Amino acid sequence: MAIASIAMSTSSSKCQHRILQLQPSPCAEHVDYIRPTAARRQAATTKSGRVVATSATRASTGFQQVIPTAEAELASSFPAPLVLPGDDLACDPKCPPQSFRSWLHERERNKPDAARRTLYVAAVPEISPEVPHVKGWSNARFNLDSKTDNGSHSPLDVNDFIKYLRAFYHGFDVQPFAQKLRFTGWSDKPTPHIGLNWSDITVRIRARRSPDRIFVGQLNLEDILDAAIEMLPDDAYALVLLVDHDLYENDEDDFCCGRAYGGSRVAIVSSARYRPVLDAHAGIDHEHVWPASHCKDYVDSLCATEGIENTEQDEAVTASAASPLRQAVDTMSLQISERSSPEDSRSIWFSRVARTVSHELGHCLGLDHCVYYACIMQGTAGMAEDLRQPPYLCLVCLSKLTHAALIELRGGAESASSEYVKERYNALLRVCYKWPDSGMFAAYGAWLRARLHDLDRTQI
Repeated sequence: MAIASIAMSTSSSKCQHRILQLQPSPCAEHVDYIRPTAARRQAATTKSGRVVATSATRASTGFQQVIPTAEAELASSFPAPLVLPGDDLACDPKCPPQSFRSWLHERERNKPDAARRTLYVAAVPEISPEVPHVKGWSNARFNLDSKTDNGSHSPLDVNDFIKYLRAFYHGFDVQPFAQKLRFTGWSDKPTPHIGLNWSDITVRIRARRSPDRIFVGQLNLEDILDAAIEMLPDDAYALVLLVDHDLYENDEDDFCCGRAYGGSRVAIVSSARYRPVLDAHAGIDHEHVWPASHCKDYVDSLCATEGIENTEQDEAVTASAASPLRQAVDTMSLQISERSSPEDSRSIWFSRVARTVSHELGHCLGLDHCVYYACIMQGTAGMAEDLRQPPYLCLVCLSKLTHAALIELRGGAESASSEYVKERYNALLRVCYKWPDSGMFAAYGAWLRARLHDLDRTQI
């Protein structure tokens, strides 16, 4: 999963994103995606799996009317999945939902505790002198626009990921993996394999030519995941290993950006396909990455290209000027659209990979793909969809993280949940401030500020 960060110019030739799509697109009905009802969505955030009426709601005009009203108010913070043509949910509209209650009682779920509380981040492996050709495999061959690739060839800083994950998984201890990793030779004879070495251990990694020729070579994801399982420290809750090389999972794959073996507590994420230099090849519409992916005109246009017309009225697709989503869109629209400096390019690249790292580690936490809201835990079917999805956890997925980090890890009380959420949002906001050149982080910061304001005002 990842986010782009190109801002909209105020020029009249650019899309103004005047109306925001808060409900699923017309494609959703076309593919028979049925979103859980407002009552089911609210119930999915609770430990009991039920929505309990308070004294205030019992005294209102009717408890059943309160639920959709509350959900309508939250829609401009947490809109529905877009379900656009070709999206993951459009391909798998019956993907089962995972509520907080079902996650809580999942037998195979990894529960954090005092002995296993650390999230380890392994830096990109070095290249041994014996395999110098492997270094060239991480260079994209599709040279579209040299301006967008400035500074992109040196690895992203592992410390930036550690800082971001400390905020995203607030309450967990996030540390660098102590062992230095390196790619080495596997045998003296010509072979399609290389070695991945740490300490005194070397494991075999299969390699192949990239089917689309964007990269010279690709490494096998499953082999690296197996290696990550072997290197997992005893005190680790989970480990994520970063690689710059393009990955493939099986012979049918063109490429794969990342994967988690959630039950084994390991994840691998490749930064290769997230480089801005490849955006034109991937068909990225910079004007309509998150949060502008919720632009109604854009949503309708993508559906129309597949012959799917919007037959619904425009109700429930507007958002107030102060709402988190509207604030995010307007903030990104003010960002500078040129990406000529190395800092701009690398901040965009980092923001995209950071989102995917967060997503894959979510699977290690036991989170399934989300079908309730637009959410970082949604599945993705391609790069364009990846960049349309938000960097935040929806209310359902956030309830799971809150329980794991606050109650299971810290031993805190459920009554402190709202305070934990605010602490986490503020920690993420501080990270966003450190990346002023990233449209995604600027938009995310605006969303966080507006969401914190809503929490202080309504205590939702």
